Amino acid sequence: MILFIFSIILLIIRPNLIRILLGWDGLGLVSFCLVIYFQNIKSLNAGIITALINRAGDVFLLLGIGWIFNKGGWRYYFYLKELTFDFRFLVVIILIILAAITKRAQIPFSAWLPAAIAAPTPVSALVHSSTLVTAGVYLLIRFNFIFINRIFFFFLVLIRGLTIFISGIGAIFEIDLKKIIALSTLSQLGLIIGILSLGNYKLSYFHLLVHALFKALLFLCAGVLIHNLNNFQDIRFSGNSNNQIIVTIICFNISNLALCGIPFLSGFYSKDLILELIIFKNVNLLVIILFLISTGFTIIYSFRLIVNSSLINYLGFRLLIFSDKNWLILKIILILSIFSIFGGRILIWLIFPFPYLIILPIYLKLLVLFLCIFFYFIRYYYYFFKNIYYLIFKKFLFKIYYFFSLIWFLPILITLNLNLFFLNLRFNYLKFLDLGWMEYFGGVRLITYFQFNLIKLNLIINGALKRYFLIFLFIIILIFILF
Repeated sequence: MILFIFSIILLIIRPNLIRILLGWDGLGLVSFCLVIYFQNIKSLNAGIITALINRAGDVFLLLGIGWIFNKGGWRYYFYLKELTFDFRFLVVIILIILAAITKRAQIPFSAWLPAAIAAPTPVSALVHSSTLVTAGVYLLIRFNFIFINRIFFFFLVLIRGLTIFISGIGAIFEIDLKKIIALSTLSQLGLIIGILSLGNYKLSYFHLLVHALFKALLFLCAGVLIHNLNNFQDIRFSGNSNNQIIVTIICFNISNLALCGIPFLSGFYSKDLILELIIFKNVNLLVIILFLISTGFTIIYSFRLIVNSSLINYLGFRLLIFSDKNWLILKIILILSIFSIFGGRILIWLIFPFPYLIILPIYLKLLVLFLCIFFYFIRYYYYFFKNIYYLIFKKFLFKIYYFFSLIWFLPILITLNLNLFFLNLRFNYLKFLDLGWMEYFGGVRLITYFQFNLIKLNLIINGALKRYFLIFLFIIILIFILF
């Protein structure tokens, strides 16, 4: 984990593409080692997916380095105007965007982020909040001038909208606690990319920092909950935990509410500002609706976590003893919860020298608050009518659940279908050539031939030649005697 932090520091410390590549590669390598910490097939598969998709980003970055070297150096700060107005360097910008999309797990490279939860929970807190997923944002913030071109703006807004929609619906239908938090990270990354594509890189950086505060707290509280549940990650087993682990559940709910953007928590200052700025800017109505829907999805799955962890009946093992008396973890959780409450207000003073003044009608100003209340009631009535829906649309709802919980079959499409042809090709080669005809006419035939000749040679060496000579002399003597 120290190497992980060192890699992200190396990535952000210099405006040099070679230094960025070293930190980028370090993040990919160390993330693979951390994800496969638990030695089982699930962890290995998740680590392989993470490493290979990050290697795709490395390829794009290497191509960008080779192309920008035509200017005589890798310090791209000297060539910003060239990259902006020179059509030949449009290739560099496209490669940088593709590299950032792979690291940010945007569509179609979204499969690795939910799979990375196979790592231990402290590693997930580090990966999903402030290191691996922030590398792509950092790269796009460094190259924020590229969003002058409207083509890149529309491309990234489309990618962002699809990512938020898929991850939000997937988190609503998911039952794995860590996977829900990972999908919420995917949704927040789409929000950051969206506001960055509008050209406001300071606001995206602000939301990135605030998101790191409450997302790290969310993962650590989830880790305490999973540990008390005897390593069960199913949220259906975590009901009524507030009677046993009070401090952890309070901090867990604080981080969930900050993720929703509830007023005067840290997430409110960034999300409310982003939504007001989107409404204020002259953008497409579809973009505004996608941003608002992403906020609504966040509210639905966050309140679902709160309800499952605090309000519903406990469905787990009765002999489990819940405890949050590990003072080291409690101290870290309490410090992060304080930052999750006050961190947004502190950071907005530090990052923005002047406050944003966004003048909107009163109904647009209160739109985010109304949105929170509206989606909360949607979630409430879902619980109320859940049994009726299940009885009427049983088979249909199961198909919808299967479709959305697998993130629209994206992991299967990206991993299995891309690899299946090469795996079958390798299997057929191994079966028919390496272990088939090549083996029969190659190694097996040669070893049979040599064994047969070695047997003959062994007979000769062990005295067969002497016996053959004596038999020959005996036959010659018989011939002389008889004739």
